Amino acid sequence: MGTDPGSILVFGNVTLDVICKTVDDVPRYDSIAFQDAVVTPGGCASNVAIDLARLGEKPFLVACMGDDQTADILIDAWNEQGVDARYVKRIPDKGTGVSVGLVDSELQPRFIHTSGANAELAGEALNLDIFREQGMGFMHIAGYFVLPGLLKPGFADTLAHIREAGIFISLDVVRSPAMKIPEPLWDILPNLDLFMCNLQEAEIITGLSDPAGAASVFHEKGARSVIIKMGAEGCWLAMPERSMHIPGIPADQVVDTTGAGDAFAAGVVSALRQGKDLESACFFGVKQGAITTGFLGAVQLN
Repeated sequence: MGTDPGSILVFGNVTLDVICKTVDDVPRYDSIAFQDAVVTPGGCASNVAIDLARLGEKPFLVACMGDDQTADILIDAWNEQGVDARYVKRIPDKGTGVSVGLVDSELQPRFIHTSGANAELAGEALNLDIFREQGMGFMHIAGYFVLPGLLKPGFADTLAHIREAGIFISLDVVRSPAMKIPEPLWDILPNLDLFMCNLQEAEIITGLSDPAGAASVFHEKGARSVIIKMGAEGCWLAMPERSMHIPGIPADQVVDTTGAGDAFAAGVVSALRQGKDLESACFFGVKQGAITTGFLGAVQLN
C-alpha cells in the first residue's frame, strides 16, 4: 500500500433501527409503555461506517437495501454523516432491513429483526476495481453471520484476491443461529488479517468460555490476529507473537450497550489506518465502545 494507507471500505448489513427503552417483558396481549426511543440508521456495517466518519475518516459503504422509503431515510442520514454510499445497491421489490431493539433494565438490547435486502449481499459486490478507483487500503466486514450470501462457498476466494491486492481485511461477526455451523468461517479465516467477535459469540462458535482458549481455536483454524471483545472488561488480543488483556474504560454513565461493539471495531480500524499498532488500536477501540454506551441507540447523529 506504500506510504498512503488508503481509505476504508465497510461491507455488511444495514437496517433502520428503532431502539426502545426500558422493556423487560413483552406480554402477548397487553400493551406496554417505555420511557424513550430513537430511530436511526442501524446494522453493523452502517454503525461502523458512521462511527468511522465521526472519527474523521471518509468511509465507503457496500451493502444492499430495498427500493423503498426506508432506504431513502438511510441514504439521507449517511450523506449527512459523511458516509459515501455510492456502492450501496437498491434491490427492486425487496424491503430494507429493519431492527427493533428492546433495551432492558440491565441495559442489554434484544432485537426483533427482518433481514430484507441484506440477504442479497454477496461477495460479487466486492469488485477489485472499486478498491483501485477509490484508493482503498482497508476493508472491514461487519455482521458476517447474518449475511447468508457470505456463508456460501466462494467467498474465501473473493477475500484471497482482495488480500493479494494489498488490502487489509478485518471481519466482525454478529450473533446469529448460523454460528452453530461455523464451517464457512473456518474457510475464510486464513484470508483475514484480523478477526473479531465478542466473548459470548466466541463461546457459541468454539464451545470455550475463556477468551484465551477460544482465540487459540481461531488461530488453529487459520486466523492471524484475533480480538475477543469483553464488554466493560475490555478485550482479549491474541497475535501470532503474543497475547494480552486490554482493560476496559469505565463509562461516565451507561445508558445502552447497543452498538458498542461496532464502535470498538471502528476505533480499531481507524487507528490501524492511521499507522497505530494493534495493541494501541485496541485501547482506542475500547475508548470508542465506552463512549457509545452513553447514549440510546447504536449511533449518535450530528
